[in-house]
Amino acid sequence: MSDAPIDAHGSIDKLMPQLHLPVQSGSNKILKAMNRRHTYEKYLEIIDKLRQTRADMCFSSDIIVGYPGETEKDFQDTIAIIKEVKFAQVYSFKYSPRPGTPAAELPQLPEEIKTERLRQLQALTRVHQDEFNAMSLDKNLDVLITNKGKRPGQVTGFSQYLQSVVIDDGAKHIGNIVRVKIIKILSNTLKGEVI
Repeated sequence: MSDAPIDAHGSIDKLMPQLHLPVQSGSNKILKAMNRRHTYEKYLEIIDKLRQTRADMCFSSDIIVGYPGETEKDFQDTIAIIKEVKFAQVYSFKYSPRPGTPAAELPQLPEEIKTERLRQLQALTRVHQDEFNAMSLDKNLDVLITNKGKRPGQVTGFSQYLQSVVIDDGAKHIGNIVRVKIIKILSNTLKGEVI
């Protein structure tokens, strides 16, 4: 990522204060093995620049555990970057071999190790996600209402931080951005009411 899109987040109001930046791993060794072009250090430098440009910036990411050759130290490097960034949301997966890829030919980690690492990673990222969502309680957020909800009269949408938000009696707002006060934090969703 060059400085141009980073600077844009400080000067273009249409850009939301949320970015999805897949880190994949916190281990430089694993990143190199995955043919990724970034390093742990470069990734954190980009995060820091974005936060300096826009203080309310939050991040989501993709992370893979159990890539062939991943040691406990490599996994702890991934845990370290999660603790450093405190992602608002993480999509995490166990590595699974894809036929025809170089990594599929390498010795694979035992499934139980991959499962345990994923469990630990998801427990940590859940704490950060819950902390991030809790900061929205009693705040007014702009929410793009996108769909009908599960219950009659209920609608769902997304805050400027890409948080899922549900409100009642909002069918007329589908397709619009509305100001919503967050009144409750649910497990993966914020509950709000239109102001």
